[in-house]
Amino acid sequence: MHVDGRKIENDSLIEGDICIVGAGAAGISMALDWDNTAYKVILLEGGGFEYDPKIQDLYAGRTTGQPYYPLMSSRLHYFGGTTGHWAGFCSPLDPIDFTKRSWVEHSGWPVTRTDLDPYYERAQKKVELGPYNYDMAFWQKRDPAMKPLVENDSVVWNKIWQFSPPTRFGTKYKNDIVQSRNIHLYTYANAVNIVCSKSGAVIKEVITRNFEGKQHRVRARIFILACCAIQNARLLLASNQQSPKGLGNENDLVGRFFMEHLEIKSAELWLSKPDPLKLYGYEFGVTKARAELAIHSKKQEEFKILNGTISLTALDVAKKIKPAIEVWNQEDPRKSGDRFFGGYGRAAKESNIPSSGSRAYQCFTRIEQAPNPNSRVTLEAEKDGLGVPRASLHWELTALEKRSIRTIYELLGREVGMAGIGRIRLMDYLQDSSDNSWPSFTGGGWHHMGTTRMSNDPRQGVVDSNCKVHGISNLFVTGSSCFTTAGAPNPTLTLIALTIRLSDHVKSLMKKRI
Repeated sequence: MHVDGRKIENDSLIEGDICIVGAGAAGISMALDWDNTAYKVILLEGGGFEYDPKIQDLYAGRTTGQPYYPLMSSRLHYFGGTTGHWAGFCSPLDPIDFTKRSWVEHSGWPVTRTDLDPYYERAQKKVELGPYNYDMAFWQKRDPAMKPLVENDSVVWNKIWQFSPPTRFGTKYKNDIVQSRNIHLYTYANAVNIVCSKSGAVIKEVITRNFEGKQHRVRARIFILACCAIQNARLLLASNQQSPKGLGNENDLVGRFFMEHLEIKSAELWLSKPDPLKLYGYEFGVTKARAELAIHSKKQEEFKILNGTISLTALDVAKKIKPAIEVWNQEDPRKSGDRFFGGYGRAAKESNIPSSGSRAYQCFTRIEQAPNPNSRVTLEAEKDGLGVPRASLHWELTALEKRSIRTIYELLGREVGMAGIGRIRLMDYLQDSSDNSWPSFTGGGWHHMGTTRMSNDPRQGVVDSNCKVHGISNLFVTGSSCFTTAGAPNPTLTLIALTIRLSDHVKSLMKKRI
């Protein structure tokens, strides 16, 4: 059912078994997993079903450090969340991403890829993907023309991506949520404070407000934060009445380790003869699966580099595509994703690449950011229209990111050279190995991760392996804020898998009647 928080009596008490804060990919996936159960689920959404500039402004904040997109335009604040402008890129994290890597400080999840595999399979359905199979041979059987650039995969291998339509959760699942008998969606119910017991060990209620001047209280047995990485950290930090540092922040970790996927054009691939490289092709809204070039885990260890992938776009097409950081629209962020990714299709048509393919391709890197405690979300003195301190993001990269990108292309260059396929030409910013600065077109993937990172050691993470906030018995966090490391893939599939895993855990707790 649906209730508009603006239209009920002020200071209403809303009670349920589970309270989920946030109705994006994580929150909606969590709620749907409880549909038709005996439990009353309260799903809180700060906005409505449509875009509202006044609501969107609640996400405005300040950025420092490495230049970044305006915070207000990097997430959508209405039912369905940022799935309203995502591009649908999906792939699971690699096994190495979960391991403790001696060359990557603060790496190592308390769960493994094997632990997540059954949840990845369930997550596939939520975003309308094909079978949970990311083996290149499987997709080549469907289309034998999808041939790899390099046959020897001991150094460079082909990582498969699948593409969601993309699923717009606010459209796809609206009726399922609204018509549910036990899921109670409250729109215009912005969570502004989490109230805990005097001991700080139990959450008592969540306070919501809206621009109609209404304030409500939500009580439940279990509370789950399912906002984005910046907003999860912001709400925990702002809920500081009983705990001056904020909830779950005894070790000053909430908001730290903010990670992005560094996305940047890095090199050119010049082939000895034209090739369409169909395995690596992409058209927004059309392509179902493609590969990106990746470095084998053994070589990552040998050369002490981060995990990243390379996408290939015909150079004539790539030259017509503006960097994402130049096209993002702060005034109406809904249009930015479609405009950026739609640019690929328009550029391809204008370039009129022959069926035989191109000789020259742009190499575009997507690479994980090394976990860095200085890359973080904090609170500003300025407050938003509902009285919550605004977020401040300091995005800070390290020398490891740039060295990793350079090494990735050195390895790829050796492989294509030895195979007689072609040559790699590095861009100017990668030529000098002693230069750790970044060019103006450096961007992120709008993938916010890590601000409530997962670790079973409360000195290393905000939540444990079950996504429970350390020291608080009934508060959980889900979404990409729980990521310990970022890996190379876009985070949506993994955050949904983590959410479904958390849902199973909470069900087991409810059966024990905690």
